Amino acid sequence: MEKPSRMAIVKSLEELFLLGALTDDSKLSDPVGHQMAKLPLDPVYSKALILSSQFNCLEEMLITVAMLSVESIFYMPRDKQDEAKNVIKHFASPEGDHITLINVYRSCDEFLNKANVNISKEKSLKNLRKWCKDNFVNARSLRHARDVHSQIQSHIKQMGFQISSCGEDMLLFHRCLAASFFLNAALRQPEGTYRALSSGQVVQIHPTSLLCRTKADCIIFNELLRTNQNYIRNITVIDPMWLAELAPHFFAAQD
Repeated sequence: MEKPSRMAIVKSLEELFLLGALTDDSKLSDPVGHQMAKLPLDPVYSKALILSSQFNCLEEMLITVAMLSVESIFYMPRDKQDEAKNVIKHFASPEGDHITLINVYRSCDEFLNKANVNISKEKSLKNLRKWCKDNFVNARSLRHARDVHSQIQSHIKQMGFQISSCGEDMLLFHRCLAASFFLNAALRQPEGTYRALSSGQVVQIHPTSLLCRTKADCIIFNELLRTNQNYIRNITVIDPMWLAELAPHFFAAQD
């Protein structure tokens, strides 16, 4: 394993400061830093889970973090692309990829709860594989996501958090996404690309995102892919006015 560069260490410390995990003398903050340290996740995902309890959407964020922690959920065979797109539309949310991921997880849960009454574990796995195949979902990724969900849920409960849901009020969840992933906010540019606010990089929405044709003014994302262009994935539309409200310590400094 290579030693991280000085620049990488400085950037990581800077991120931890901005997430509220460290004090001015670089010690774990209380309680947020200590809570984040107990979760075996990327720091930004740990902070998202802690914040989500304040927005009454810990159930939704727990699913989201689990799904973001695995490889791509959907797959599209070349010979069945049109069929796959039509099936995936049933899960799609016009508001973004995060709610789409939640829809997939909950749909699978609903199916398994109905199908897995009084059956063996082997039969249960067979049902899961069939559901995934019928819905063009990567079975291995979804199984991994369910394992991650179970593990993190156990940690969260041990820490004393109550797992509550925002129900139909997804505005709370959107605001929580903005508060959690403000470092990955991007504004639309006149030519149709986006500019990542924290880095100033020009980025484009990846074609696999359900929002690849969006014209929204402001979005947050969770993945940056560097190829011949800078692509972003796992995207949700947010109100740009939320950024200064929910992350004033960062955006006031930017101004």
